[in-house]
Amino acid sequence: MVKQSVIFPEEISISGTTSAAKAEPPFLLPAFPPPRQSSPGLNNRFLSLEDIAGWRPSALVDSMRASSPTHPRETASDLSVVADGEYKDWLKQHPSALGNFNDVVAASKGKQMVMFLDYDGTLSPIVDDPDSAFMSEPMREAVRDVARHFPTAIVSGRCRNKVFDFVRLKELYYAGSHGMDIKGPSKSTKKTTSKANPVLFQPASEFLPVMDEVYKELVEKTKFVPGSKVENNTFSLSVHFRCVEEKIWNSLAELVRSVVNEYPELRLTVGRKVLEIRPSIEWDKGKALEFLLESIGFANCNNVFPVYIGDDRTDEDAFKVLRERGQGVGILVSKFAKETNASYSLQEPAEVNKFLRQLVAWKKLLLKE
Repeated sequence: MVKQSVIFPEEISISGTTSAAKAEPPFLLPAFPPPRQSSPGLNNRFLSLEDIAGWRPSALVDSMRASSPTHPRETASDLSVVADGEYKDWLKQHPSALGNFNDVVAASKGKQMVMFLDYDGTLSPIVDDPDSAFMSEPMREAVRDVARHFPTAIVSGRCRNKVFDFVRLKELYYAGSHGMDIKGPSKSTKKTTSKANPVLFQPASEFLPVMDEVYKELVEKTKFVPGSKVENNTFSLSVHFRCVEEKIWNSLAELVRSVVNEYPELRLTVGRKVLEIRPSIEWDKGKALEFLLESIGFANCNNVFPVYIGDDRTDEDAFKVLRERGQGVGILVSKFAKETNASYSLQEPAEVNKFLRQLVAWKKLLLKE
């Protein structure tokens, strides 16, 4: 992968927006926009325009249902509820990262660990109101402690500025809009050097006008769908259906599809209780992971151990990259069995907190040796 980072002095900042797009003009651009996808295809996650236009309405709803199960196992805290035969078999392939903590850290021996964390469903529970997905103080402390020992990045589908408002830790890297808006820490930390000045990478800047247009159209068309919410993530759009009754998912999906059909430069993806509209460029959380590793200084490096923790289908792109690289581990946050490229699992944000704290304790012990 060719490094395409752009370095800016600390006083320069480009802010995103969470309402109708008021993003500033893309006056700071990378050298190129990544190439458009030649054939996006479904690929178990993405619906191309051909798929959207040709599929039965029920097919899109089936994908929504698969990404957003309403089975009680999703919210149950009692392990006896989730530990059925299917889940037990799944755990054999994707064992608990907490129960197998020693195996995880043993694999990182002699290598620099780099942490990548999704936000919603990973650091914060999934809540009815996306604007209320606040991180707990114990989780913030855990992430802060991790960042003191390992380069750490938050990789989210949310607008970068909104994620920063939730997390409020300046020492982290932030990749918003599924990695289409990346910025580095505003000050050096123990594991970053002067070369790691704020990095701003926006490979989809040319799409800002059309994203603004589609956002306004989606807000207008979905305003009569009870419980729906359209979120402007600057370089991507999210139509949340977590509060929409399942019996009208089909109507919402049809509305969204009718809008996206008019924009061949965009693609529709299905995530956890969300429909997302993104530019059709070859860029995702996996590409963002690789870009960040290069920016931190680990391009084509064998002594790095990336750990990526996420709960959504969009995180699968990062899990897949780690498998293909043969480096690091992917950890899926899930209480139920589902297809994944992750190697390990955790059940919920509370377990993510425990895992992060255990990492810090392990690192402190190493430093004392």
